[in-house]
Amino acid sequence: MKKNLTPLAHLTRLVRLTCVASLLLTASASHAQMGMRQIQSGGMPITLIYPTAVPSQPLTQGPFTLQVASNAQPLPAANGKRSLIVLSHGTAGSAQPDHALAATLARAGFVVAQPEHRGDNWQDFSRAGPESWKTRPQDVSETIDAVARDTALAELVDTRRVGVHGMSAGGVTGLVLAGAQWRMLNLIQHCAQNLDEDIGFCLNGLGQRPELQTQRRRQFEMARGAPEQYLPANLKVSFGGKSIESPDPRPDPRVAAVSLSVPVGVIFSPDSLARIRIPLGLSTSGDDGVLLPRFHSQHVLKHCTSCTTLSDHPQAGHFDWLSPWPASIAQTVAATQMRGGLPKPAFTDADRQKAFDQIAVFFKQKL
Repeated sequence: MKKNLTPLAHLTRLVRLTCVASLLLTASASHAQMGMRQIQSGGMPITLIYPTAVPSQPLTQGPFTLQVASNAQPLPAANGKRSLIVLSHGTAGSAQPDHALAATLARAGFVVAQPEHRGDNWQDFSRAGPESWKTRPQDVSETIDAVARDTALAELVDTRRVGVHGMSAGGVTGLVLAGAQWRMLNLIQHCAQNLDEDIGFCLNGLGQRPELQTQRRRQFEMARGAPEQYLPANLKVSFGGKSIESPDPRPDPRVAAVSLSVPVGVIFSPDSLARIRIPLGLSTSGDDGVLLPRFHSQHVLKHCTSCTTLSDHPQAGHFDWLSPWPASIAQTVAATQMRGGLPKPAFTDADRQKAFDQIAVFFKQKL
């Protein structure tokens, strides 16, 4: 004989069924296959990572080996459309070193787009630094447009509310798209006062170029104590989010949530960070010698009221967020750094994956 359930019992049973269904969906997502293909937008390569039903196979690209189904058909979402997340790589980067994060997001049900930023990628870093910081956000907006036009994805992806993730220099991309503004003057004043302490940032990439180190030191020394009114006007120009008169500081209102890993932060003005209103989560490294946390990640967290820490890793370094990161590449890149270029053994693959899972949960909640 079937028992009559009280309202509380009905509710308890419903909660249990919901939890079971959620676990089943999570288990299904964790075993999803990943498709990968590349599109172009105005000569800018964009790598797409997305759920597919086609089995993944090893794919070797230079020193990187990825598990993907090349050019596979995207898998439609069970209900509605999939959310899009754009990944902005670090200086002289590419899609491959961010693949573990892209794969984690794809397994969580997202479509991931990875543009190679113009003038600041592994093949061409002629504009790396402030010149590329000015154009990186537009690369992301262009990437969103390209996905919206793509014949295979346009009907499957919702490009009205998009997530952005940025690592290192990609953090500049993410902060600008959230609405923050930066100035060259902020960089110069910071390095004039803190060059030796934040040498990984102020002399970034000059590890094997002593003559340029000396030149850069002299330039910062000349700016030390100089009254702002006597400095060139071009140093005082703000780049990034909209002006203070605008109720929404975002340059692209489709960007609805941002996550960052070890971002460049000190160049951003405190008042513009305070104007950010969309959810923004940070993954931080306590042993980051390239971008000292107290000048960068902590600067963002101190002034941005909508920013939260997704995960903090006291023993992690700057490049520990890249995976796969072959030893040959890691050593080559580390040699160009002033400090903190090598991965930290105390930060394990399991630690990194747990942090990536938290980024996926963040976007699940916010998009």
